[in-house]
Amino acid sequence: MRVRSLLTVCTFTTHDSMIASTEIRQSHPKFLASDICSYPEMSVSLSISGETSYGSSSLHSNLSLQTLPSVPSLQKLSPETLLSVSHVCVATLKPRPVHISCLAVAVAADSLYAASGNQIHVFDLKNYAHLDTFNTDDSSSGSVKSVAFCDGKILSSHQNGKIRVWQMTISKRHQLVATLPTVNDRLRHFMLPKNYVSVRRHMKQLWIDHADAVSSLSVSDGFICSVSWDKCFKIWRSSDLRCLESVTAHQDAVNAVAISGTGTIYTGSADCLIKVWAKPSGEKRHALVATLEKHKSAVNALALNSDGSILFSGACDRSILVWEREDSANHMVVTGALRGHSKAILCLISFSDLLLSGSADRTVRIWQRGSDGRYCCLSILKGHKKPVKALVAVPDGEWKTAGVIRVFSGSLDGEIKVWHVSPSSHNNGPLTQIF
Repeated sequence: MRVRSLLTVCTFTTHDSMIASTEIRQSHPKFLASDICSYPEMSVSLSISGETSYGSSSLHSNLSLQTLPSVPSLQKLSPETLLSVSHVCVATLKPRPVHISCLAVAVAADSLYAASGNQIHVFDLKNYAHLDTFNTDDSSSGSVKSVAFCDGKILSSHQNGKIRVWQMTISKRHQLVATLPTVNDRLRHFMLPKNYVSVRRHMKQLWIDHADAVSSLSVSDGFICSVSWDKCFKIWRSSDLRCLESVTAHQDAVNAVAISGTGTIYTGSADCLIKVWAKPSGEKRHALVATLEKHKSAVNALALNSDGSILFSGACDRSILVWEREDSANHMVVTGALRGHSKAILCLISFSDLLLSGSADRTVRIWQRGSDGRYCCLSILKGHKKPVKALVAVPDGEWKTAGVIRVFSGSLDGEIKVWHVSPSSHNNGPLTQIF
């Protein structure tokens, strides 16, 4: 998310006006409202069940917010299977009084990774104990934008355009093992003038370097895809961390990326476009397959369903668009919109048959797709004081067979809330497991 100018951000003093600033389609990629503030030293705290609320929220208010009126709504008022969702906030994690920019779950390590400012905090998924904090020594890297996992390593992307690679030690601490581009990659390219590209007037750099913040990372089949505010995406080979490809993808900052199981790359940008990229047969470089044009403001979030047949996109226009693959084409067409959030959509995740959306309106919505292709908003999670910037979900181990999931929501208020979300039928009959 980008703001119009440093002056504009500094003039916002009220809580609601600061949230509203995230909806503006901005023109300068350097600053975030949450990046330019200074904060006190870290204090880790955990509250469990102290602010718990339980029950299903009212779902029918704001059902027909008329954003993107040319796109038909895919919503229905009630689920066809008489399914309701109850939720309870079981814990609140407060790593430090700084915004939460991203969340990621390492399933193998049973750990939650949360980026707060320039630091990354690790929590135990079983008891929410704080396990480690790393990237604490170098504040010059700026805020952490994304965390991903590849081949047993942890990847973090940063405001300064770098990608760092971390390894967990035997003592469960995190050690920096590489920074992308690596020294070897630089030595391989720096001698030849053809390896330099213009990034701004009178300034050139190696094409393997990102020239601005790396906003998101995605890992697929031994390759890492990074997208940046420099309008490019790059492909890195995980085995040797070498940069294989750089593509100028958009006319404005790239905010989001999603990769399907077949290797198709989707990029969402502040230029209001989603672009689809794939490798033609026998080619080594990605080529543009399609441009998806429906959003009227910056695209902030992308998510694919489990088989890659449905793409969800969220933008500052307050709508979530649903794209489905045409039988006669290898790209997506819009089928409708999900409306209800009153401010910008900041994050999306697809989990089983559920879609979860986080917004600058400080809420999380849980959607379910019916057999008719229409969606119902099952529940609204409320409790954050500022925009919801990050979401992850995992099955609840103890209640997995009952379809219970744990949802982690990270906000610019500096808190991570842990929600137990439980589906139940209105007649209290048995539930079909959703995993």
